Amino acid sequence: MKKSLFTVGVFVKINTRRFFRDKLALFFGVGFPLIFLFVFGGLNSGSSDVSFNVALINESTTPFSKEFVKQTEDSKIFKVNKDVTTLDQAKDRMTRSELDAAIILPKDFGSVKQDAKFPSGEAKIVFTQNNQQSGQALGSILDAQFKGINAKFVKNETPFTVASQQLNERSLSAFDYTFAGLLGFAIIGMGIFGPVNVFPELKKMGILRRLSTTPLKVWQYFLSTMIGQAIIGLMSLAIMFAVAIAVFHLQVVGNYFELAVFLVLGIITILGIGLALGGWAKNERQAAPLSNIVVFPMMFLSGTFFPRFLMPEWLQNVSAFLPLTPIIDGIRLIATEGKHFIDILPQLGLMGIWMVVIYFIAFRVFRWE
Repeated sequence: MKKSLFTVGVFVKINTRRFFRDKLALFFGVGFPLIFLFVFGGLNSGSSDVSFNVALINESTTPFSKEFVKQTEDSKIFKVNKDVTTLDQAKDRMTRSELDAAIILPKDFGSVKQDAKFPSGEAKIVFTQNNQQSGQALGSILDAQFKGINAKFVKNETPFTVASQQLNERSLSAFDYTFAGLLGFAIIGMGIFGPVNVFPELKKMGILRRLSTTPLKVWQYFLSTMIGQAIIGLMSLAIMFAVAIAVFHLQVVGNYFELAVFLVLGIITILGIGLALGGWAKNERQAAPLSNIVVFPMMFLSGTFFPRFLMPEWLQNVSAFLPLTPIIDGIRLIATEGKHFIDILPQLGLMGIWMVVIYFIAFRVFRWE
């Protein structure tokens, strides 16, 4: 037994060194997930700096309209294009999507009508069909601003009001949700693309064939690969966590030790798929299409880049049984909701079933050459 474990340890060192010497493996194992982290982190970091590119056409000469124009130009919400002074110019820019909408202040905007004590007027928002959402959002924003202005001039009693209350329960931010999926994407890269790329190359070079002539057993080779990939995977995921916390202010609520153990289980589970595909394929021509057939459904149906609750109910029920789904769900529950292993037994149970099935297949289809 000691000799078997010693052999496993030797191959763990060999596989780990091979990974760090392979620049392509380093890029896809560490660099590529970080690129996705920055891309999706920038898109889902929860930034509230929303702005609209608009043209502000003031046809009025009233003091109120001039003050309104000044406030609008100073606002962070509106980016006013001062080069556009007519509606025709605005239409031309909107058709090319250079403007979201045009705000028109008519001649009587801000004037004090007869027998009135305060200025009034109606601003007009013009937008094209392809900017319908932006136009409607602008209408809501201006309506809220005008309500605040109106309250200064006219005091109205409102029979019905609404009050807001913040709950103490935590909820997922857009980035928190996406980050768990990005970890799943990184696990796919390490667990599937790693063996799928390495094994056919080792077969082509005749290395596996020579290993088959030694006392080395398949289970020893698999175990050494599992341990090596788990170590490498934890290092890569730790870098992702460090960047996410430092740059995108990720809030990790759960226990780090439980999260690390769960990530190792996730890496080992998905690694079995890579061992099965890479061990069965004779060359890259067989390995590449097989890996794509397996990876892409999991990547888009397991909640990697967008939430599963947006899918039709029947598709949610189907995708719940994919190998990657319980891994991403478990990461999310531990990291963002503080759940413990006792709370995620359904995810652990499904992962355990997949692990048995996947490794049974991997042992059966593995070829030394």
